Amino acid sequence: MPSENPSTSRKYAADPALGARPPAASFHLDGPTRRLDPRVHAYRRDIADVALAGTLFAPHYAAPMPSMAGSIAMMCNAAGRDAEAVSQILPGEEFAILDLAGGWAWGFSRQDHYVGYVDSSLLVPVIAPTHRVHVRDALLFAGPSIKSPMRGRLPFGARIAGDMQDGFLATDTGFIHARHVAPVDEHVNDPVAVAELLIGSPYLWGGRGGDGIDCSGLVQVALAACGIEAPRDTDMQRETLGTELADKAPLRRGDMISFPGHIGLMVDEHRLIHANAYWMSVVIEPLADVVARLAPHHDRPILSRRRLKP
Repeated sequence: MPSENPSTSRKYAADPALGARPPAASFHLDGPTRRLDPRVHAYRRDIADVALAGTLFAPHYAAPMPSMAGSIAMMCNAAGRDAEAVSQILPGEEFAILDLAGGWAWGFSRQDHYVGYVDSSLLVPVIAPTHRVHVRDALLFAGPSIKSPMRGRLPFGARIAGDMQDGFLATDTGFIHARHVAPVDEHVNDPVAVAELLIGSPYLWGGRGGDGIDCSGLVQVALAACGIEAPRDTDMQRETLGTELADKAPLRRGDMISFPGHIGLMVDEHRLIHANAYWMSVVIEPLADVVARLAPHHDRPILSRRRLKP
């Protein structure tokens, strides 16, 4: 998620409402301590995800309560309007709530298990999606006609539930043209082509396509459209996706290039597509230009070159 900019790196308690406390043996801690990453393991001093019981001691454990984003929802590192954004939940994506206080929900995204705080007013009950937006912006009309008043728009990757009527997907909030959506389980084969749909989108720290996007967000949503699950941050993607290429191996379309705190996809042997804070946009530019900008600040401008497909 961090940008190319070198100046940035990137209950379950004895609560009557939840039922009796499970047997103590259910929370027996045994064996060596496992290092937990707070970005993807939900725990605080006062509470933790019940899935961590047996691994981590906490005063209270919470069973996740399902919800989903009713609109674009930024995920922050703390509860508050001025807190730093860490990720984003797109409309129709699920968010597991572990705690609710002061108008903020703390929990994790069901898409990548990323942990953070979300404005609880943006969360709604879960409805199983039937379709997803597969264009950069899908317009939401008041009726099944392009001449109907526009009620809003949905970003690439948003998930919606509805039925097809006269060439439009009819939803609870409006009508979306059939050309702007695809069945939720239908995938494409070229993540670069997906990323290219978002060329010109503004760079937004923590963004995943709603109002803007960051570098690892671009890689994540592009791969998701191809049915490939990817973690949220640049270091996670570098460590878990694809296979390492030899230093002299020619690059090809779809190869993933990792830099210090940054990541992108090769369009061809020489050009990279990436969301970056230098241009404040999703752009395609020569890989050599990116390396030249980073070289004065890093001994190793390129950390890895990985191939996502054999």
